[in-house]
Amino acid sequence: MATLHLASGSPRRRELLAQVGVPFVTLIASIDETALPDEPAERYVERLAREKALAGLASLPAAADAVVLGADTAVVLDGRILGKPLDRADALATLAALSGREHQVLTAVALVAGQRVESRVVASRVRFRALRAGEAEAYWATGEPCDKAGGYGIQGLAAVFVSQLEGSYSAVVGLPLCETVQLLEEFGISCWQV
Repeated sequence: MATLHLASGSPRRRELLAQVGVPFVTLIASIDETALPDEPAERYVERLAREKALAGLASLPAAADAVVLGADTAVVLDGRILGKPLDRADALATLAALSGREHQVLTAVALVAGQRVESRVVASRVRFRALRAGEAEAYWATGEPCDKAGGYGIQGLAAVFVSQLEGSYSAVVGLPLCETVQLLEEFGISCWQV
């Protein structure tokens, strides 16, 4: 069976793969994550997932049995990609923009082996309740929003902000498990390996 390499430093993606019993080796694949001019959000996340997987494969010694998984998540509000907050002010502005509104979370997963590249994009809708005065500031003070797309983590403290979710919870966390397992099976890697 092929060895799966996860081209991501995300602890959430590691936890999700472990949750479904898929053994893997982690590697870091650095790429430029700047959006291209007028690049639609869906195309952006898919491109980044593919580039991460390809960069990961390129970093490995030539091995015919290596499969590399790359993924990317974007929070999208009014057609605008909300990245990781630059600083406190950016995080507070982002949380204020999300307050009482629905936004889209797009997560792409890509698998690469040899010359073969396959990817999927999963779209979910998340609604925040209206945030009370001081909540965004208190949330920022926890440190949790610093490295999260859109400035929040649904699997963490920000779960209390989410009033509705339509779509894939695991995709909002950072890896759509249903679609990921389907892709892995197409590449000869099964889940529930205990």
